Amino acid sequence: MKQEAKSIYAARAMRGHRFGGVPTTSRGHTEAVLSVAFSLDGQQLASGSGDTTVRLWDLNTQTPMFTCTGHKNWVLCIAWSPDGKHLVSGSRAGELQCWDPQTGKPSGNPLIGHKKWITGISWEPIHLRAPCHQFNPGLYHQSLGNFTREANSGIEAGHGHWVNSLALSTEYVLRTRAFDHTGKQFTSPEEMKEWELFVALERYNKMKGNAPERLVSGSDDFTMFLWEATISKHPKTRMTGHQQLVNHVYFSPDGQWVASASFDKSVKLWNGKGGKFVAAFRGHVCPVYQIRVWDIRTHKLKQDLPGHEDEFSGKVFSVDWSPDGEKVASGGRDRVLKLWMG
Repeated sequence: MKQEAKSIYAARAMRGHRFGGVPTTSRGHTEAVLSVAFSLDGQQLASGSGDTTVRLWDLNTQTPMFTCTGHKNWVLCIAWSPDGKHLVSGSRAGELQCWDPQTGKPSGNPLIGHKKWITGISWEPIHLRAPCHQFNPGLYHQSLGNFTREANSGIEAGHGHWVNSLALSTEYVLRTRAFDHTGKQFTSPEEMKEWELFVALERYNKMKGNAPERLVSGSDDFTMFLWEATISKHPKTRMTGHQQLVNHVYFSPDGQWVASASFDKSVKLWNGKGGKFVAAFRGHVCPVYQIRVWDIRTHKLKQDLPGHEDEFSGKVFSVDWSPDGEKVASGGRDRVLKLWMG
């Protein structure tokens, strides 16, 4: 399973911030935890597992809320809708399922169409359409439960082998949309919707600026490509340096940096606009027993977050940083979730 080096958030060290104390351990899954994702407001955590279930956790009480059953194989990926009202999961069986996070119940029937594993899901941005109903892979309409059309990027193939990971330069603002931590009050749902659309679009435009969005891809061919897909079907640059397959890529929240993780046991840092190599973070050994936080200014290790261990390998398969930057969650082969608080 291509998950050992997926702890790419290690390259997104928090400025002047350390995680303290012993992490909280949440148990319940009976097989490896393969995916974790915070809700937008940081109040809930979703996890997907090799036991074919999705679990929802209350982070205020740090207790389980719901166990969502229905998948026929490993749950490889999960994604919250930008408005936080839906959660969708994808499995090794090639099926998708939408869930109601308030009840843990399915929202409609499983969505079938893929012939292979589903390893990534992305919702349509809220500034384009609210409420949120559509998500990829392919293009599914949540409220109807229908497959709408296959997505065609229009870009030419560039890699010589499987593409394992994709990341978009605006991903962070698309995920956090118009989130307001102050608890802003509204006089009506219409006012709230209008405000959210305005702020989400404003944040997106500010993040993107006058330049096109950038897409980075990581592959089994040991390379990465940086794309500006809206203006060219050819890659902007080819990024080389890893000595084994590139398992995961991620843009920093401000889009200035790209981090990549590889089976060569390294995390590399790249310029997010031009793709130039910046630094290599070395220190992981295989198997991985720890999550490491790196300082991108000094290019040095900032902090270890230990905790995942088992009698086989202690591998960490998934990591997520809460949108407010105050919490880190991880899941691994030891079948538990770890939560670190800032």
